[in-house]
Amino acid sequence: MKINPDIFKAYDIRGVYPDDLNEDVAYQIGRAFADFVESDKIIVGRDIRESGLKLHDALVRGITDQGADVSDIGLVGTDMFYFACGSMGLPGITVTASHNPREYNGFKMVKKMPDLVSGEKIRDVVLAGNFPEASKKGTVEDVDIKEGYREKILSLADTSKIPSSLKIAVDPANGMGGPAFDLIYKDLPVEIARMFFEPDGTFPNHGGDPLKEENRKDLEERVKSENADLGFAFDTDADRFFVVDSSGNYVPSDYLGALIARYLIEKNGKHAIVHDAIIGWAVRDLVKEAGGATVASPVGHVYIKAKMGETKAVFGIEKSGHYYLPDFYFAETAVGMSLVLLEMLGYYGKKLDELVAPLREKYYMIEQENYEVDDPDAVIARVKERYSSECEIDEMDGISVIADNWHANVRKSNTEPVVRLNVEALDDKKLMEEKRDEFLELIQK
Repeated sequence: MKINPDIFKAYDIRGVYPDDLNEDVAYQIGRAFADFVESDKIIVGRDIRESGLKLHDALVRGITDQGADVSDIGLVGTDMFYFACGSMGLPGITVTASHNPREYNGFKMVKKMPDLVSGEKIRDVVLAGNFPEASKKGTVEDVDIKEGYREKILSLADTSKIPSSLKIAVDPANGMGGPAFDLIYKDLPVEIARMFFEPDGTFPNHGGDPLKEENRKDLEERVKSENADLGFAFDTDADRFFVVDSSGNYVPSDYLGALIARYLIEKNGKHAIVHDAIIGWAVRDLVKEAGGATVASPVGHVYIKAKMGETKAVFGIEKSGHYYLPDFYFAETAVGMSLVLLEMLGYYGKKLDELVAPLREKYYMIEQENYEVDDPDAVIARVKERYSSECEIDEMDGISVIADNWHANVRKSNTEPVVRLNVEALDDKKLMEEKRDEFLELIQK
């Protein structure tokens, strides 16, 4: 059987069903994963994607043929999967392609929370297909984690601080965030305007990545039409969190992460915040203002989580909408972060619009832009040559160019054949636009 090696990514496994991923491949991955983690018991879950059940069943056959027992947690979002692995102290694998379009599927893997397994780590074992014969066949047991998950998520925030009479529009994009949100919010004093809550693996209303503007339009309009205080959006596997304010304006993760980071420093004392190398300067400034320290990390959960553990950080932020909580196994949970945000609003006694307004007026930035190029390394080399004589250069992740009142980053994507551009300037929108155009010219040269 020929398997496309390109499905094995830096963070997980993803490909198009059935061209790249099918039942035979899932079976091989199950055997390889069981052999890799060397555990008698493995957690297995899946999300709502159309091909999920077929891949799940083949995966389970592979794991049990390799001699390991399966604890099947059924239909879950990624944060529920993380909870199961963390609370039970077991390795696990869940069938999901995160926010990718409906034709994709894949696998996220945990060795022991928060140690996730990259696709690259098991690629060679899967491709070789040489597995030791098991002395027995494993068994399958259905496990219900919902109440334990609910208790854990509610423990992440002080729900007594949630402001009264809030109205929130919520869009989980027909993914796994709808059931999770209803489970957590069922007894909370919040009015909910629900959108696209029914899990549907065809994702009939819009794409699953709220970082893309077209996937937020429905939520932004609903917030305005309902006169809601907030809008929440989750990606389709419910680990990333996005917010719209009461004016229907998207709140970038640079701003939202900075506000929550400042709050958590004020709440917990002078601790550290870990952020990726491309985050905006609002995070740096607000954390410093609160007496905390910021620690930069390359993009990616593997690096963020390791750095959080090393620095005993109280929070981790990625520009892509991933937020990491140490009390949740250093992992992400969209619905858990929504509670932290509401607790923060109650603490400050202000609307999110009021808190964000000073940031919008000082930190001018582009939304991350992606460009397909033939040679990403050549692009990065051109950027370095152009700016190294006049700016500080940081090569932690791609290349960051840092001046007194602006900065930019160009990096290769870990998951797509593109380079990503981020640009920000202080107090000067025109300068930001000029620098954006400079970098775009270098990229497309």
